[in-house]
Amino acid sequence: MRLDKTLYSALCLLVAGNFAAKAQDVKPPEKTVSEEIEVVRPYKPVLAEAVKLRRSPDLNNVATYKAKFNYVITDRKLELNSDIQKLQAQRLADEKAAQLVNNYVKGGIGSLSTILAEAYVGTDKDQALQAGAFFRHFSQEGKLNKQNDNEQQLSVFGRSIGEKVTLNGRINYQRHGLFFYGIDGLNPTLNPDPARQVFNFFELEGEVINKYTPDENALSYAAKVNAYTFSDKFDAREQTVTLTGYMNKRISSFNLGLAAAAELGKTKDINTSFSNNLLRLNPYIKLQASGVKITAGVNMVQEFGDKSKTRIFPAVTADFTLIPEFLQVFGEVKGDVNRNTLKSFTDENPFLNANINMQNTVEKISISAGIKGTGGPGFGYKARFYSKKITDMPLFVNNFENFNKFDVIYDFGNMKLLGLEGELSVQVSDALKWTGKLNIEDYKPAVEKESFFKPQLRVTSNLMYAYNNKLTFNASLAVQGDSKAKIYSVNPQIQPHVYLPTPDYSQETYVNVKGFADLGVGADYKINNKFGAFIKANNLLNTKYSRFLYYPNNGFNIFGGVSYSF
Repeated sequence: MRLDKTLYSALCLLVAGNFAAKAQDVKPPEKTVSEEIEVVRPYKPVLAEAVKLRRSPDLNNVATYKAKFNYVITDRKLELNSDIQKLQAQRLADEKAAQLVNNYVKGGIGSLSTILAEAYVGTDKDQALQAGAFFRHFSQEGKLNKQNDNEQQLSVFGRSIGEKVTLNGRINYQRHGLFFYGIDGLNPTLNPDPARQVFNFFELEGEVINKYTPDENALSYAAKVNAYTFSDKFDAREQTVTLTGYMNKRISSFNLGLAAAAELGKTKDINTSFSNNLLRLNPYIKLQASGVKITAGVNMVQEFGDKSKTRIFPAVTADFTLIPEFLQVFGEVKGDVNRNTLKSFTDENPFLNANINMQNTVEKISISAGIKGTGGPGFGYKARFYSKKITDMPLFVNNFENFNKFDVIYDFGNMKLLGLEGELSVQVSDALKWTGKLNIEDYKPAVEKESFFKPQLRVTSNLMYAYNNKLTFNASLAVQGDSKAKIYSVNPQIQPHVYLPTPDYSQETYVNVKGFADLGVGADYKINNKFGAFIKANNLLNTKYSRFLYYPNNGFNIFGGVSYSF
């Protein structure tokens, strides 16, 4: 009964609250609807039929499903490859072939009436045929009377490279004009009108060489023929034909070979005539293994002509590599007969007298040993010690009647020579290169008191520096120590061209020929691909020196010019 009363009371309060709320609402003003709405049909939603599970899952079924698999086992070996795989580099596009410049001409002028003309012409790039020609003219006039010198050279060469052999050929012509301008400082009027001298040299040369083959049992060979004629303005004439051949058979690490040469020549002047021929045979055996090269053989020399004699010398060389590419030790024991010629004498001293006495020089024994190698990229070195015993060594002396002309005498007997030679080559980069060479020699003459015009010290050095792609500098240095010259107070000749075999020291005086240092510098500038310019200065220190007595060299001189490539 109490619950009914409570429900009734709550209902009454709810109805009373509803009427109170409606009494407080404010009715909005009525609106008139002017649109006509047409009802087509009433909306009837359609629901899809429910899908029901007619069967409840069996919660008591706990059986485990086991799938069936079929395995096929492959019998393969397990490979463990932990090496670094080689990367395949991507192939670059073919580089454009550089355009080669085979020809050029060069010309220049300077102080001391210097004239330079040079030209080279060559064939285009060819794998089988090469040919070219070279011409050069150089002339200069010193400050002394007739201190003039001019040289010309014309050479033509060709090469044909075949499948089995290579053929080389060359034609060469040289001309050298000068005056006997020698002057005695104590008697400057002794040579008022210097005589003129002109040398002409014409040479032919041909060579055949087989191409290299990697076959261990290959036979290699080469042959060459050289013929020349030499003459001066007076009546000196010289003709020489030289035939050389070489054959080598490789048998595994050994080489069996034979080198042969025949030199046939004759020298003739107004009052002299000398037939001088040599025949050389050099059989050898060579062992070339890992780090070891040894050649053992003999050098058999037969002299015939005006003088005839047979000589046999050792010919042994050895080279051992202690540190590959860094240190090698080498040695040599040999002997030979050196054929003296008028051409070789004038190349060393062009102020030669007429009617020179000709004979051969015998190098009885020559022993040398040293080291060579590299100290890293761009650095190379070589040092060598040598000892020689030489019979009838040729020496230059001033003629008694014509002080400005030189005769050739021979140091009769066995002269001993001790020497030390060193070479260095340094290349810091493509832009900086330097080379240097040092020779120190000690002569112990046989019957003469001195070895005339043989300095004990000689140094040569060359430096090249490329500032950029267009400008390049170069420098050269030549240093030579003192030497001795002999002056006769009485004519020592028993004939116009023959000297006494034993000198008379009481009738001789000795003069010191002062040493010198000659520094030269130069520069080349590339204007473009066709044109260039150059300048060169010689004897930059303006040193007054003479290589031969009474013949001072030119002082400071400078010249320059342009070049054209095509």
